[in-house]
Amino acid sequence: MSTHALALDVYGTLVDPLEVKHKLQGLVGEQAEELAAVWRQKQLEYSFRRGLMDLYEDFSVCTAQALDYAQDHCGVSLAAEERQQLLEQYQELAPFPDVIPALETFAAQGYKKVAFSNGHPDQVRQLLSYGGVLAHLDGVISVHEVEVFKPAPRVYQYLLDQLGTPGDRTWLVSSNPFDVIGAKAAGLRAAWVKRAPGALFDPWGIEPDLVVADLKELAQRLGT
Repeated sequence: MSTHALALDVYGTLVDPLEVKHKLQGLVGEQAEELAAVWRQKQLEYSFRRGLMDLYEDFSVCTAQALDYAQDHCGVSLAAEERQQLLEQYQELAPFPDVIPALETFAAQGYKKVAFSNGHPDQVRQLLSYGGVLAHLDGVISVHEVEVFKPAPRVYQYLLDQLGTPGDRTWLVSSNPFDVIGAKAAGLRAAWVKRAPGALFDPWGIEPDLVVADLKELAQRLGT
């Protein structure tokens, strides 16, 4: 086996952040899907901007500020209690159905498996415990200790340092193209989990080593 460490992104890869649209439907009706999408888009944008500006704040700050923007964008006003419920919903996202079976296969194949996230480590553990995923992982590695977000190069070096593995024996697994490109640029191997058939990969000339539809397919591909 040529690799032995898998670093799995959390939001969008292990759990679906757009799942909050179901909670939103009871609050904002037909605007739920748009609000959820804008919320996620701005959450990531704010992490990128904070990284460039050296104005690090916990990822939960990016999430809360992005929700406030999304409200304004969609022309809705949530009560303080409703807003807090939505933020708490981010800690209660269910894993995609392929996640736990794939993690069991990765374990049988001998891979070390960690969650690798922009989120605060305590919040990531809480989230993954809620969905029953944490017990199938060997640990959680967060950018919080580095105080900059993906795709900054030093977060991937921090990952390698924590794992104790070289880049060519470490896979970054993510549904987020920016994460895959960041990992490849830092010398890791990377698999893009193309969960949506219509998803596009950024045309930077930096390609993933593997493209898979879900984690079960990745386990099959890595096992061959």
